[in-house]
Amino acid sequence: MKFGIDRLLDEPDLRKPLEGKRVALLAHPASVTADLTHSIDALVATGLNVSAVFGPQHGVRGDLQDNMMESPDFTDPTYGMPVFSLYGEVRRPTGQSMGTFDTILIDLQDVGCRIYTFVTTLLYVLEAAAEHGKSVWVLDRPNPAGRPIEGLTLRPGWESFVGAGPMPMRHGMTLGEMGHWFIDHFKLDVEYRVIAMEGWQPDAAPGFGWPPERPWINPSPNAANVNMARAYAGTVMLEGTTLSEGRGTTRPLELFGAPDIDARAVIAEMRRNAPQWLDGCTLRDLWFQPTFHKHVARLCSGVFIHAEGAAYNHDAFRPWRLQALAFKAIRALYGDYDLWRDFAYEYVFDKLAIDVINGGPDLREWVDDTAALPGDLDSLTVPDEAVWAEVRRPHLLY
Repeated sequence: MKFGIDRLLDEPDLRKPLEGKRVALLAHPASVTADLTHSIDALVATGLNVSAVFGPQHGVRGDLQDNMMESPDFTDPTYGMPVFSLYGEVRRPTGQSMGTFDTILIDLQDVGCRIYTFVTTLLYVLEAAAEHGKSVWVLDRPNPAGRPIEGLTLRPGWESFVGAGPMPMRHGMTLGEMGHWFIDHFKLDVEYRVIAMEGWQPDAAPGFGWPPERPWINPSPNAANVNMARAYAGTVMLEGTTLSEGRGTTRPLELFGAPDIDARAVIAEMRRNAPQWLDGCTLRDLWFQPTFHKHVARLCSGVFIHAEGAAYNHDAFRPWRLQALAFKAIRALYGDYDLWRDFAYEYVFDKLAIDVINGGPDLREWVDDTAALPGDLDSLTVPDEAVWAEVRRPHLLY
């Protein structure tokens, strides 16, 4: 199969509208071609006038580990072009940076989750382009989590940098498709084009969204593999808790744990409460000791989520429910556990991080209500998921 960048390089007719124009590129370390050449180098080599580069959260170089670590602007040392950070002094492109190009190419590998901030950066670029009369092209890439939909819809008034609009946590779209939805939903007047992939089969085994013949390159420092991308719609919620999400280990956002829980007891309680929410994956208890971040240098009892191997069932795996069930199990086993982390999350200072992550308080309230059952969460979530399946349908390209 071919990604959008590969088609743009291989098909001169696709590039023709860019001739004679100033072209910017929004990219990160995973913005590479089929032979692993970085897109900046490949586009310059075609003779296009690449006049500026933009970087999302974690930077063009992907060098910054944690959230709320800002990247500076700089000058590219190879080509001398300006590199503008969209996760530094600004989140939205400024008038100064918008004046450096006519068309911006967005070549970002996403992981298919509302909270992954590249989705919001896409919206902000579309809004700025509409304001300044610029055109936006998305060089489309696979959604490695595939097409499944899961999670509550972001509630009105809960928009943030990790919540661009009313979509569920696991949206099941590519960035190119998401751009079409943004334009329709927010009524944006912008020249928009998607260089679609060729041969992407999101429902086909064994990749279910990610073509196994393509090497995985971290789009952000803690997105280390496809297993992480599959689990992320659930494990990202750990960022709003006192539990470790595995930062400071070699497998972040694929596991969770803490020094003061019994992982085997947690798994057993999860299985007792809602065994159907554990379908499609394998849970393995383990020990780990983070070298930085939460519980640094402390031995943690934890749970590893294997959304891979012979036991993986793509259609049955529900990472958001699975992680919610883990919180519910900890609340049942340790009633007064200090679970919710109270700190500023992605520059939201007046709301609990877990609520910012979920786009509302419903998930947290369900966890904390000792009388609430799994069916109660389903009664909130299933209608949201059904509505999104219909909303996104006209915008699917594959």
